[in-house]
Amino acid sequence: MKTLKNALLIAFAFCLTLNISHAQKRYYIHVDNVKPSMVKDYENVAKDFVEACKKHKPQTTWLTSVTSNFKYMYVTPFEKFADLDAKPFADMAKAMGDDWANMFKRFDKCYDSHTDYIITLDEDLTYMPEGFSQTQEGMDNREYYFLYFTPQNETKLRDALKAIKDMFSNKNSKEHYRIYRSGFGNPESYFLVAISSKDDIDAAMTSKANAELLGEMRHEVFGNMMKYLYRFEEYKGEIRRDLAYSGE
Repeated sequence: MKTLKNALLIAFAFCLTLNISHAQKRYYIHVDNVKPSMVKDYENVAKDFVEACKKHKPQTTWLTSVTSNFKYMYVTPFEKFADLDAKPFADMAKAMGDDWANMFKRFDKCYDSHTDYIITLDEDLTYMPEGFSQTQEGMDNREYYFLYFTPQNETKLRDALKAIKDMFSNKNSKEHYRIYRSGFGNPESYFLVAISSKDDIDAAMTSKANAELLGEMRHEVFGNMMKYLYRFEEYKGEIRRDLAYSGE
């Protein structure tokens, strides 16, 4: 319980804002690997935690995303590593007393493992011509693509991803995406591609229209990227605003 408590205190420690300089778009991720049989119990306590935060008003904010394999990800940007020492829940924990400890005991029953790591937005590879945003109104559905690579292939993979961005840009594609680079806490190196949509139907229709727009050249360009991967993973997900909190 103490380990979980410390992890969450760190993961939720920073204010989620879009007013961070472009050079500092790094994100601290805390992931709970929830047991499929415990999803309902986990979400109940997660919602209770949000309600407790609304009552005690800690000065922090987090964005929550849930993947199709039951990973609950709590995402917070930060500028410098010294920010990891922030403890926005100290007063809240003191005020709640035993209720605070009991809440995290309920969390502990819902998974056998959790982890923390850092990723960084790669703006040179990201394709969002209308301006960067993690969340777009009415577009909480997510597709996540993990592109794993070995160190010797990083430069070639970056070039291949840049070629994809150029192709999308030249064709004025309407399918926008963000690319993040793995960082501290990740056991393997990867680029994470995140695509937003309204729902699965919207995602499928946008993808089909994009394929028609890009034409046959897409096969060669995407094929070149795949040459430099040693593993590829795809997950569906969604932004869960009911499990998020803003202390503004």
